[in-house]
Amino acid sequence: MKGRVLVAGTGVISAIGNSLPETLHAFQQKKSGIGAITQLETLHKNVLPVGEVKLSTEQLAKITKQPTITRTALLGIHAAREAIASAGISSLKKWRTGLISATTVGGMDRTEDFFQPFLQNPSQGRLRDVVHHACGSTTELIAEAIGVNGFLSTINTACSSSVNSIMLASRLIRQGLLDVVVAGGTDALTKFTLNGFNSLMILDKEPCRPFDATRNGLNLGEGAGFLVLVSETVAAREKIEAICHVSGFANTNDAYHQTASSPEGRGSFAAMQQSLEVSGLSTDDIDYINLHGTGTVNNDQSEGTAINRLFSDKKPKLSSTKSFTGHTLGACGGIEAVFSVMAIRHGCVFPNLRFQQPMPELGIVPQVEFESGLKIRNVMSNSFGFGGNCSSIIFSQIQR
Repeated sequence: MKGRVLVAGTGVISAIGNSLPETLHAFQQKKSGIGAITQLETLHKNVLPVGEVKLSTEQLAKITKQPTITRTALLGIHAAREAIASAGISSLKKWRTGLISATTVGGMDRTEDFFQPFLQNPSQGRLRDVVHHACGSTTELIAEAIGVNGFLSTINTACSSSVNSIMLASRLIRQGLLDVVVAGGTDALTKFTLNGFNSLMILDKEPCRPFDATRNGLNLGEGAGFLVLVSETVAAREKIEAICHVSGFANTNDAYHQTASSPEGRGSFAAMQQSLEVSGLSTDDIDYINLHGTGTVNNDQSEGTAINRLFSDKKPKLSSTKSFTGHTLGACGGIEAVFSVMAIRHGCVFPNLRFQQPMPELGIVPQVEFESGLKIRNVMSNSFGFGGNCSSIIFSQIQR
């Protein structure tokens, strides 16, 4: 592999903020974004809490100066633009630039708007609401808005999608195929996903409490998170003071079940172990783990078992930020990658809201308070998804 892959910029939008400063403030104040449904017309509106972005689709379109396209694309454009602005690159056109965007929902939010009038009358329904249904269309819309017309790719591997997009971007830069990549993911809340997860009986009717003994399911969320990754050559020529670098990553699959992780955490363990091997770090070097931590009985048991096996009694600080944002599906790895970079940049770790009792079989106690003034050198971020697709990524401080 050739050189380090540097993180030059980050951008995020989620239930706890429309920008990096708003997000950090929410963490400092322990202010969760999980609440009642306001954007979707659904039977679950006053029943299931979600992590909604606090902007309507129309407001997002106005802020991004875009037509009212899919909400998924608008969220992605908003976060990608913040990431690019924070990176300080004079012009993306000077470099071999790519966009790798992850999504599981794609343009489904607009498709749902089409079908209600269409089902009542086949001559009704606006076709413009279905033309961007595909996941790849979301990437194309973001690319057009941010001015990237080189390498484009879309990744959909359930909850691990965004981490896999960052992994692919890192490999392309390390192998000298691209100079700059905007990588991450975006997903919007839809009735389809809400109904689907509800049918699995893994949604909590109360705000989620990951890794708690009384956990009873997850809350769905939405948002987008992107990193601007650059080669060392770009950083030197653009005089960029990178925030950190991508030091290790791994993707595994335990193939245990379509919608559940193995109870022994086989895929989770392998992903974390292999990411450490790639980085050349040991478990003692990890200062903070951003847990996948959905709050379901199966997921937290599986991930926790793998952490106990790998880290034994020397576990670093760890927490699930899904207690703030909800589970943002294909976007979670990108959003939580931004949080991981934020932890290094600001020397802080985030609380695991609503945690009270450790799981008796594991005894893991996550971080419950926002803590700053820390030396955070290496952060591991986990994204473990449906179908057994598990990814871990490590961000490391740059030694200056």
